Amino acid sequence: MNLSRKSIAGISANNLQTPTENLFQLPEKVLQFGTGVLLRGLPDYFIDKANKQGVFNGRVVVVKSTSQGGTDAFAQQDNLFTQCIRGLEGETKIEENIINASISRVLSAREQWNEILECAENSDMEIIISNTTEVGISLVKDDKIDSQPPVSFPGKLLAFLYKRFKAFKGDSAKGMIIVPTELIVDNGKKLKAIVLELAQLNGAEAAFIAWLESANHFCDSLVDRIVPGKLPAADQQKFQQEFQYNDELMIMSESYSLWAIEAKDEKVKEKLSFYKTDPGVVIARDINKFRELKLRLLNGTHTLTCALAHLAGCTTVKEAMDDEAISAYVTALMVNEIAPAIVSSNLSLDEAKTFAEKVRDRFRNPFIEHKWSSISVQYSSKMKMRNVPILLKHYESHETVPQLIAVGFAAYIVFMNCSKINEKFIGSARGVEYAIQDDHAGWFAERSNLSGDDLVQAVLSDKDFWEHDLAGLPGFAEAVADNYKQLRRGEVKQAIKDCLTENVESTRV
Repeated sequence: MNLSRKSIAGISANNLQTPTENLFQLPEKVLQFGTGVLLRGLPDYFIDKANKQGVFNGRVVVVKSTSQGGTDAFAQQDNLFTQCIRGLEGETKIEENIINASISRVLSAREQWNEILECAENSDMEIIISNTTEVGISLVKDDKIDSQPPVSFPGKLLAFLYKRFKAFKGDSAKGMIIVPTELIVDNGKKLKAIVLELAQLNGAEAAFIAWLESANHFCDSLVDRIVPGKLPAADQQKFQQEFQYNDELMIMSESYSLWAIEAKDEKVKEKLSFYKTDPGVVIARDINKFRELKLRLLNGTHTLTCALAHLAGCTTVKEAMDDEAISAYVTALMVNEIAPAIVSSNLSLDEAKTFAEKVRDRFRNPFIEHKWSSISVQYSSKMKMRNVPILLKHYESHETVPQLIAVGFAAYIVFMNCSKINEKFIGSARGVEYAIQDDHAGWFAERSNLSGDDLVQAVLSDKDFWEHDLAGLPGFAEAVADNYKQLRRGEVKQAIKDCLTENVESTRV
């Protein structure tokens, strides 16, 4: 049996949430650019949850902008899909299965552009969501809004808003709330700037541009949830045996979820009423602290742990967290060195430590296979963006060396010590070669013959790359060099244990 509106009546199970018939009658209130798993696993999840509790009461029209794949699977399943939530909270495993009924239609921008524009005439429409990748929020200067369809996402958005402006004769009450989820800082502000410039380039009248600026709300947002795609093959087979239906659109996600939306107008918050049914939706006047928590404690910890775990022979994050030494390192790194460095007037140490606990649970999630090889891609730029600011912040208020950051930095240098072979950059650990995908790898390959102390000094003093002389930080170069030598000897676990001991002693002082 295939999943569909008709087959729902024949699906019965204790651990499966199914939609009631009244949900299919709700009006279309959201236009969503993108069919990807993140949008379905996060915004559409929140909307579906709110609808089932009688709060938001609106469905989503999805715009498919790419040429890859079709809309057939959605049509065949009446736009229903199953979301399998798998995670860990403390020692409790989370397993939820939800049939999501938030999507009303999926329309192809290439083939059904006029139908998409007709949605602009719907008075119930209030919200636009997007996830078109970082490249999607960019200006295409020759994009014409009367094209069928316009080339870029901002062009399509502008055409939709212009159609709405005309349909409602410039009524300020009919502006839209636009919430991009692309992973760039200030995504809402950048999208608004591009749309306004594109309107000028298209020769739009002054009244429309004024309406565009004043009646529409472009909200910065931050999304955080791992949505790998389908369940692993064995788990999917088990699911089908238990629930007796097939779903070509099934997705899996972790249990943790965050959608932080920046909104300074209470009217905007009220229209995004789905926030009332899940603490994972946070609507605030300033979302910078959520970005800082994610960037430093989640992403930064991944980066500093990556090479250590790799050198210890761990393939996945979960595998590393099963190792007592690495798990202790991750916890101490977040709590003792990163969390204190990000405390500010709007971010307390308790908030940082609470977030660190959630990160630890996420790293331990037995249902997610997150490989260190994937995390190591563009390792150098990640280290620069995520961890160097924390290192500098530490030295603003401490004279002691951050031992946990030092060993993570040393492991990074060991990992990046490579040679160029057949146009590829190759490193080696434990007698096993691995490919390095990093724009800075050539710099390391040119210095592959340097001794440990000289290499560490060269790396840390590279102001052209780091924009700071890290070798000048008191005691840091010496600590990194000592750790580098120990790691090169293969004493990875001992190096971790030593730095944990030194970290504990320094925090007591």
